[in-house]
Amino acid sequence: MSIRPQPDRVIIFDTTLRDGEQSPGATLNVEEKLAIAHQLALLGVDVIEAGFAVASPGDFEAVKIIAQQVGGAGRPIICSLARAIPQDIQAAAEALQEADRPRIHTMISTSDIHLKYQLKKSRSEVLAIAEDMVAYAKSFVDDVEFSPMDASRTDRDFLYQVLERAIAAGATTINIPDTVGYCTPKEMGTLIQGIRENVPNIDTVILSVHTQNDLGLATANALAAMENGVRQVECTINGIGERAGNAALEEIVMALQVRKPYFNPYFGRPVDSDFPLTNINTQEIYKTSCLVSQLTGMLVQPNKAIVGANAFAHESGIHQDGILKHRQTYEIMEAASIGLPENRIILGKHSGRNALRTRLQELGFDLSETDLNKAFTRFKEVADKKKEMSDWDLEAIVRDQIQLQVDSGFQLEHVQVICGDCTYPTATITVVTPDGKILKDATVGTGPVDAVYQGINRLVNIPNQLIEFSVQSVTEGIDALGTVTVRLRHQERIFSGQASDTDIVVAAAYAYINALNRLHRYLQMQPNKLQSKALNSPTSHN
Repeated sequence: MSIRPQPDRVIIFDTTLRDGEQSPGATLNVEEKLAIAHQLALLGVDVIEAGFAVASPGDFEAVKIIAQQVGGAGRPIICSLARAIPQDIQAAAEALQEADRPRIHTMISTSDIHLKYQLKKSRSEVLAIAEDMVAYAKSFVDDVEFSPMDASRTDRDFLYQVLERAIAAGATTINIPDTVGYCTPKEMGTLIQGIRENVPNIDTVILSVHTQNDLGLATANALAAMENGVRQVECTINGIGERAGNAALEEIVMALQVRKPYFNPYFGRPVDSDFPLTNINTQEIYKTSCLVSQLTGMLVQPNKAIVGANAFAHESGIHQDGILKHRQTYEIMEAASIGLPENRIILGKHSGRNALRTRLQELGFDLSETDLNKAFTRFKEVADKKKEMSDWDLEAIVRDQIQLQVDSGFQLEHVQVICGDCTYPTATITVVTPDGKILKDATVGTGPVDAVYQGINRLVNIPNQLIEFSVQSVTEGIDALGTVTVRLRHQERIFSGQASDTDIVVAAAYAYINALNRLHRYLQMQPNKLQSKALNSPTSHN
């Protein structure tokens, strides 16, 4: 048994496309997953968990295409989740065939509460399954990750046995999930210490951790795990994920960068070492955050650490005074370090296509000529309504355009409303169906948005329940772009949509259409019940 050399940095395992997509309403199609995967590669993540291949034809296709297009030589490891079931492992192996560095991540529950009420299996049965399925996964790929689900609530002696058997069967990474976000940082440290001291072959693998945020401790628990020898962290962009989400990639990475002198000794480095503790290109963080927010329809809360709108804002006079005198009085990192634009007002209605292209490239958008032309047309439309165009406006325009290109289904052709304190709010709607038919309707509602939504519903005829409607200003000022986010419920699933415009009613209409198109795609796949069955299974979550 040979000891595996441990890296002197943290391996960033991104599960945005798997656990992140399990956020209510965050369903992504193949094209959207591929766009995020390309951006994650630019960000510099080490491992992309591209999905749960057996869950549905769409998930299988997404893992396969990401393996083909993002998993080439010198690119990230591409991983697929698989329950400790032969057909799951087979599907993962098949989907990952064209990746240069494929990884199968297999898992099974180990806590007594899961064994009793979920798996209905004995400890001895789980031991045998874990060993057999790791060995089976190893027959397809060299790189196998194993997770004992609900590890933080598992009997310690049994946990040690499961891990020892999984490693002996060929696991190369052992991941310890705090599946229900139960741990505190001190408990997490003790858990990792116990594993390192009581699993005899633990030094032959990379030790990983997956922390959920149910108590708001996901990032703190991940950092505590690193202090005790963990060298891989599973995380997501913006911290999205099942229930309250996961440890946020941007929080972990920037904590390691800002507090490098504190963490260096835990990695065997001198305190003053300036060598990065991750391979992440931090200047891609902000762009990645915005892309994930846009495509999932999940807004980033303003007070979110690192990437929230208020993260680098200062309202207090005392704070403003300190910042003006010396930035570090109240800021521990620079906005530019995460790729956040500092000069936000640059273009106007007289700006040309080349100026727009140049600024978009500076912001990290590399558009084709066709997409640039469409973005430029939209830019001119907005610029005619606003005196000044900010970087925030440009990003909202481009992301709206990207979403419109990706979305297939119903297209909003025309929306017009009449409203006021002495009239009934009335909307006239024109929608183009997926097969090219043009439908028109006029409806009355309790307000302009209600009238628009009633009209769209009558034309589209897809049963749904609107459960959330929110408006957020992209920039300051009376002429600011507004971003509308909506969430729809159909049976037990939630679908999100998002759009921006200087006219909130127009933005609301496009956001609703975006959400309906996600629902429409889902309904088209319903003849195959595998997706809902697998994704709703308790065993599909770490």
